[in-house]
Amino acid sequence: MTLSVDILRTVGGFSLDVVFEAPPGVTAVLGRSGAGKSTLVAAVAGLARPDDGRITLGPDTLYERSRRIDLPARKRRIGVVFQDSRLFPHLSVKSNLMFGRRRHGAAEPDFDEVVDTLGVAPLLGRRPRSLSGGERQRVAIGRALLSGPRALLFDEPLAALDSERKAEIMPFLERVVAQTALPVLYVTHALEEARRLADRLVVLEDGKISAQGAVEAAIASAGLVSAGDRFLDGVVVEAVIDEIDERYQLSGFALGRHRLWAPGVLGEVGGTARLRLLARDVALSLDPPPRCSVRNVLPGVVRKIARSDGPYATVLVDVGGAVLKSEITRRSADELGLAPGRVVYALIKGVAVARG
Repeated sequence: MTLSVDILRTVGGFSLDVVFEAPPGVTAVLGRSGAGKSTLVAAVAGLARPDDGRITLGPDTLYERSRRIDLPARKRRIGVVFQDSRLFPHLSVKSNLMFGRRRHGAAEPDFDEVVDTLGVAPLLGRRPRSLSGGERQRVAIGRALLSGPRALLFDEPLAALDSERKAEIMPFLERVVAQTALPVLYVTHALEEARRLADRLVVLEDGKISAQGAVEAAIASAGLVSAGDRFLDGVVVEAVIDEIDERYQLSGFALGRHRLWAPGVLGEVGGTARLRLLARDVALSLDPPPRCSVRNVLPGVVRKIARSDGPYATVLVDVGGAVLKSEITRRSADELGLAPGRVVYALIKGVAVARG
């Protein structure tokens, strides 16, 4: 089932004019403040009527001006998660989760499965006011899932969280989107969120689409640069599986001239996967460690080092054809004498390697 959007909406002196499709999987809509993201969210969710065009979800038409079709939000069956969670303050977490299910009579997905995926079992008896921002967002995601949606719409769900809370909730978001076969529209202003979660990217500028397609291709086409959130910054690499360790449930990937081990059987030998390597998970050493638990010790050469005004430095390391990003302190960079051309070893724990 594919979500198709072809709409025109004018608000004051601003016009949103977009055409794109969101097939099953995650399509990120990326844009700065004022690009038209909120206008798009309102139109797709059924909270505002476009001036013209058509919105369909699979075989069903949600909006079409020429046929005078405009389904109300409650009939569109799109699970929406807003940045402010919008939980009912007088209800417990469990009652909030069950609200959508009772309203729509949905039998799937399983309640206990959603609770386990989002890690909210310890929160079921609590009220929203006693939860952290990250916990509230996890509950809001669960409520959207339990409404039995045919598509999911995330409206900047991490925008109101600080960097540490973003890092806390991101693994839960990854788990949710990896397990769903629905079209997921993920609206954000953060490039690193889009890179980490999405299969496809739509770049929105001044109400129009400037680039769309596979994530990295669209990023390159639009000439985008990361804002450098240190909790999400890193690289995404496309790598080929060249070995499976069935005994220990590990996948070995060819990375440049080296091998990178990741937890889990992530496919078959010869297949490819997109891997996410966070800069803060890549340590650097001048010598290979003699005996340690780190599975990935990759020799490489420093290509670039950027020192911030604060305590951090970002180092780009070429490990035989693939470039990794490492975030360390400026003091460590100076004590190691890091500079372009210096031979180093990139140390990456296997458990830190995740699907991109």
